[in-house]
Amino acid sequence: MPPARVGAGRGGGPVASLAPLVLLLPLLGVPGGSFRPVVIVHGLFDSPSDFGHLRAFINQSHPGTEVTVLDLFDRGASLRPLWVQVGGFRRALAPIMANAADGIHLLGYSQGGLICRALLATTPDHNVRSFISLAAPQMGQYGDTAYLRWLFPQHMKSNLYRLCYTPLGQGVSICNYWNDPHHRELYLNSSDFLAPLNDERLHPNASEWKRNLLRIQNLVLIGGPDDGVITPWQSSLFGFYDANETVKEMQEQEVFLQDTFGLKSLAARGALGGCAVPGVGHTEWHRHRPVYERCIRPWLT
Repeated sequence: MPPARVGAGRGGGPVASLAPLVLLLPLLGVPGGSFRPVVIVHGLFDSPSDFGHLRAFINQSHPGTEVTVLDLFDRGASLRPLWVQVGGFRRALAPIMANAADGIHLLGYSQGGLICRALLATTPDHNVRSFISLAAPQMGQYGDTAYLRWLFPQHMKSNLYRLCYTPLGQGVSICNYWNDPHHRELYLNSSDFLAPLNDERLHPNASEWKRNLLRIQNLVLIGGPDDGVITPWQSSLFGFYDANETVKEMQEQEVFLQDTFGLKSLAARGALGGCAVPGVGHTEWHRHRPVYERCIRPWLT
């Protein structure tokens, strides 16, 4: 799938190359002309101080918008197990949602995008309107990146499963979404986070989690081929490797075909949009003005 450039479609939607992702821009904001609050969940090794550009972009284009970057699990604490982080972020988000009668918008960057999806799935009364997943490994991670080499200097991607698919490994956030296509059964049986979140492993909360996620009005997926960290980069758009390390796009994934957690349902109702943007490195997504203008801004009504 050739990546779409910023501005390929109205609102940044890559209409040609991401045709199955139906991009429908919201037509109305909050009654009275104000804007809904925006809540941001940071990624691995980040903190709220890293999001000054994005805050400024939002304040310039949507004056008066309440923008909150949740100040939890910063820097090294972002390595804690993701379910622990989801619980903490849920508690922090609850009063913000309670004070927003018309709902909020939720943006998750990188690892934060997975935390946001899990938060939405496990919060039955959330009022999130648009969930924007910015360069997040939604289908998992499998690649030798600088982050990986720093965290696990004794392991390459081909043998990291030996650590990640153990109780010890599942205590580290990146192992919670490590998805080794060559050890599928181990992943399904050992992943405490991504496998149940995707309903790839049966669990009793699957129907409720799907119902909760489908409360959102829009899911916006943003990523690109020059990310340099998310591997494969198509994981940001729910694509991933098969056993031969050939990327299968979202529409070919079993989680989409079987609608395990609601992805196909979102597409069917026209609530799924996306931008595939070349030329943007992983740490640049939230400070890249063209990405904001074309892929994020239209959804913050």
